[in-house]
Amino acid sequence: MNLFRFVADLMHLASIFILLLKMQKTRSVAGISFKTQALYATVFLTRYTDLFTNFQSLYNTTMKVFFIASSLYIVYLMKFKFKATNDPRLDTFKVQYVVGGAAALALIANYAFTVQEVLWTFSIYLEAVAILPQLFMLTKTGEAEVITTHYLFALGTYRGLYLVNWIYRYWTEYYVDWIVWIAGAVQTGLYCDFFYIYFTKVLKGAKFELPQ
Repeated sequence: MNLFRFVADLMHLASIFILLLKMQKTRSVAGISFKTQALYATVFLTRYTDLFTNFQSLYNTTMKVFFIASSLYIVYLMKFKFKATNDPRLDTFKVQYVVGGAAALALIANYAFTVQEVLWTFSIYLEAVAILPQLFMLTKTGEAEVITTHYLFALGTYRGLYLVNWIYRYWTEYYVDWIVWIAGAVQTGLYCDFFYIYFTKVLKGAKFELPQ
């Protein structure tokens, strides 16, 4: 564990708490993509299949349990408790393509052809593109609530810091993981346009709006 990974994990936790705060404070899930949240739940469920068989540390196990539980809770809130505030007409990204693509890649490019390893690899590929429905929704609405942009900023920062963590580990531990690196780089790259608008508008007190 190094500082970059620790701060990245804190940003990931922050993104989830910000999202839950937005839902509970506004009693609404407007502007949040259910499809993205369902994809994240799928990511954690397929990644942490070793939860009860591979104990590394209390920290590691606690984080696994939290990410699975929180992602399922968010899906529950969006599907049932605040369902009336969710507008599926705005959440129209075709997730079957990214799920199918991630599954196909996991079967082709993996480190070992076992059920657990293929599921883990699938989760890595799927996480790289899980934010796409949310970003696609932003392009349809053209704007977002401030608290929603803070959620996306924390989530994007978490991924960016993991890139720094991997660079640090490469130089200090000779750590190499091409599947994780490439997927992480793709995922971080998807946030570039969002980051630009966030820094040039939201942090200056302006409303988040996409260029016309």
